[in-house]
Amino acid sequence: MNHSDNQPNPTYYKPNPSALTIVPLEPVHAAQVCEWKYEPPYERFNWPSWEQMQKDEIEFGDPVLRMEQYGAFLDERLTLIGYAQFFPMGNVTRLGLGLRPDLCGLGLGPAAVRRMAEEALMRSPGCEIDLEVQVWNTRAIRAYEKAGFAIADTYLRPMPGEERMEFFHCMVFDPS
Repeated sequence: MNHSDNQPNPTYYKPNPSALTIVPLEPVHAAQVCEWKYEPPYERFNWPSWEQMQKDEIEFGDPVLRMEQYGAFLDERLTLIGYAQFFPMGNVTRLGLGLRPDLCGLGLGPAAVRRMAEEALMRSPGCEIDLEVQVWNTRAIRAYEKAGFAIADTYLRPMPGEERMEFFHCMVFDPS
């Protein structure tokens, strides 16, 4: 989706972090997320087409998984600015997220991630909140640290759907 498709131009628009809300990720939101295209080296975060995700029932293309684990980040104008995943792992909720590409690097990340962690604590009181981030992604790591996350572990793990391994940090949320 480009700026002429009802998306605010980030050169004069920056969402108000205190007005961010998380609502169920509806199919219309999911279709928009699948249209987002990230610039290198972040292009690895691009999703397949919405039609393909539904056909293969990948992640939020699976209606049950979408309802149970995914949310849409909306700004004060009720515009989709990102998505959130709340993945249950025993006594841990692992977060996954994506910010609309044209909003990346504008300083919105820490507030969005903090809002997401607070939502995870509301959904699963008493659970630890963590996330994984590839070690090369310093932009995301800085945002997560500003949101209250700290690196707890670093490990090598396989990349989903690929025959290669990459290093990841596991970062844990400290609500204080």
